[in-house]
Amino acid sequence: MPINTGAVVHESLNVLFDDDLFLPEIQEKPREKAFRALRSILSTPNHVSKSFLRITLENDEVIRIPAFRVQHNNVLGPYKGGIRFHESVNEDEVINLATLMTLKNALHEVPFGGGKGGVVIDPKEYDVRELNLICKKYVQYFSDIIGPDKDIPAPDMGTSAREMDWMMGEYKSIHPGENYRGSFTGKSVVNGGSLGRREATGKGVYFTFRYLFHNFATEQQTWLSERNHLIAKNILDLKDRNFTIAVQGFGNLGSVAALEAYQCNQLNNKVIAVSDRNVTLYNSDGLDIPTLVKFTIENNKDLPINDKELEDAGIKAKVIGRDDLLTLNVDVLFLAALEDQVTKDNMEEIQAQVIVEGANAPITTDADNYLNQKGTIIIPDILANAGGVIVSYLEWLQGRETQYYKEEEVFKKQFEQMESTFDTIYPQFFSNTYTLRQICYRQSVMKLSDVLYRQGKLY
Repeated sequence: MPINTGAVVHESLNVLFDDDLFLPEIQEKPREKAFRALRSILSTPNHVSKSFLRITLENDEVIRIPAFRVQHNNVLGPYKGGIRFHESVNEDEVINLATLMTLKNALHEVPFGGGKGGVVIDPKEYDVRELNLICKKYVQYFSDIIGPDKDIPAPDMGTSAREMDWMMGEYKSIHPGENYRGSFTGKSVVNGGSLGRREATGKGVYFTFRYLFHNFATEQQTWLSERNHLIAKNILDLKDRNFTIAVQGFGNLGSVAALEAYQCNQLNNKVIAVSDRNVTLYNSDGLDIPTLVKFTIENNKDLPINDKELEDAGIKAKVIGRDDLLTLNVDVLFLAALEDQVTKDNMEEIQAQVIVEGANAPITTDADNYLNQKGTIIIPDILANAGGVIVSYLEWLQGRETQYYKEEEVFKKQFEQMESTFDTIYPQFFSNTYTLRQICYRQSVMKLSDVLYRQGKLY
């Protein structure tokens, strides 16, 4: 099963309850009562909204499509989270992802709460007019609970700037005369979107890996060598090697992360395998990532699927099975596709010494426990894939201030925000026996708990 964010919240609170330095003003019976309240508040959403969108298809058939909007917690600011278009979307998944957004924003000091949306469709099965209608209906059905100071959706799996533009346009029609630019983020630049938003998550995912193995490991080499910590020793062993990388998923996230690795001159790494929903492409000498990116842009985002397409595109690679990528003999595995990819069924076959979670919840609980005990370095989703929401916050600010940052300013601000988080988290990780995921969750829960207490929400 996927990692249950509610369960990890409970684990974090159990640790913090015994920490005399955390909320020292609450002791004995009042402390027990306050922590019971925290467990209840942080492990459940504030609101779960569900509707069935009534859609008339091109053939005049009327269908009803399940749609969700979950608002987990807004103690730090307006709810924030993407809208996912995928056939596997369900209520429990959306609740779990909304909880993760709350924790992610708290970890990275982004003044938003956590939310998430979902529509149960395969977007490839609908034409443009039908998708436009689905987007409009979503806004119509949830218009009372979303808005620039309430709940600010963004793109997720199956959605993009196009869908956010449509949704913002519908929000503007429903709320004439009101501020509408901040109602959605991840929009096109011409509609008030931020430069760099599309690339933000992928760049942030690779930056997280690069920062740990280059910036942090180099600056803290002596300190790391003094740690009695298995992962610290592994990082020092890996730091100066020529990394081989495999990237699962070649959409906006995976393709950008792969391109960042290809262009990086601070680490010696090469991407030898990438995959999408159809195939894995493999070349032990390294793949030509820029050419692959160009091909996917020109061919509906799918990788070449046979030798002829590879030859026509001028790409040297071998076509292997889609799922074979996960168990390749590589140093680093970037998971940038769906959740539940590394499970108890394949965890023992994973050879990568470093796993970076670009997607949300790609490793199940069983696999996470097994790999951590094995000494695999897992950079969790909550730490690695926050670039999108950080730049979404910058987009929201730009819309309110009606001034816009240059792309280099956006990435500079994004990396500075993430770097601040790394400098808080990594030293804690190498100073105790908790996993990196547990450290991140505990930091988030500390932030949220402190704010909830000081706002009087625990009485």
